Amino acid sequence: MFNKILVGVDGSDHALKAVRLAGQLARACNADLVLVHAYPSLPKDIGEAKVQETVSERLRAANEVLERALQEVGYTPKIVETEALEGVAADVILRVAEARKVDLIVVGSRGLGALASLLLGSQSQDVIQRATCPVLVVR
Repeated sequence: MFNKILVGVDGSDHALKAVRLAGQLARACNADLVLVHAYPSLPKDIGEAKVQETVSERLRAANEVLERALQEVGYTPKIVETEALEGVAADVILRVAEARKVDLIVVGSRGLGALASLLLGSQSQDVIQRATCPVLVVR
C-alpha cells in the first residue's frame, strides 16, 4: 500500500500522535519512514557573531525533537530516517516529500505555531492543499 511515509514533527502533542500513527502504518505496510523537522530561518538582522551560536542552538533543538519522535515511533523493520531543515514547515515537508518520492505524508492537525487557525493548523492546511500524494492529518 505505502512504501515510504513522511511525517512532519515539531514536538507538539498532535505531531507526536502523528508520529505514533506513522510508526504503526510503517510497521503494517513494511514501509520506510522519514521524520522531518523544520526550524525557523535566521533573522535577517542577526549579527555575524551570533550566526553560528544561533544555528547551533536551532540544530540542537531540532535534534531533540527528532530524538523524541524516534522514541515515539518504536521499532520498525524498515529504514527510519530523520531530516532537519531550515524553512517554513509546509515548504520543508513538501520539498522532502518530493525529493524522497514518498507516497504518504502524515501531519498533526495543529502544531506549535502561535497563529494556528481555529479548525486546522495553517501548516497542515498548506500541506494538504499543495501535496501531490495523500496526506493523513492526525488529531
